[in-house]
Amino acid sequence: MFAHKIRVEYEENGKLHPCPLKWLDSFSMRNFTNATVFDDTLPVGDGYMEVGSLVPLDALKSAMEDWFRRKSYLPKSAVLVITPF
Repeated sequence: MFAHKIRVEYEENGKLHPCPLKWLDSFSMRNFTNATVFDDTLPVGDGYMEVGSLVPLDALKSAMEDWFRRKSYLPKSAVLVITPF
């Protein structure tokens, strides 16, 4: 089910920072999008998630960035970076 491992970080002032587990949990536990494709996300630590093979990473990035900004987690000048590994 969780076929891909990804790093979830944000870039601010030219530096990458791992997104805290609290942020990732907040996104994964809250079905705010009503998009079942995001049900296959599992936070495993600061900056790390496992996701299902059907989770589109570009849509995930966009949805997470939107959620983090609405929760005031992500600084205004920061950009979310998702990297498969």
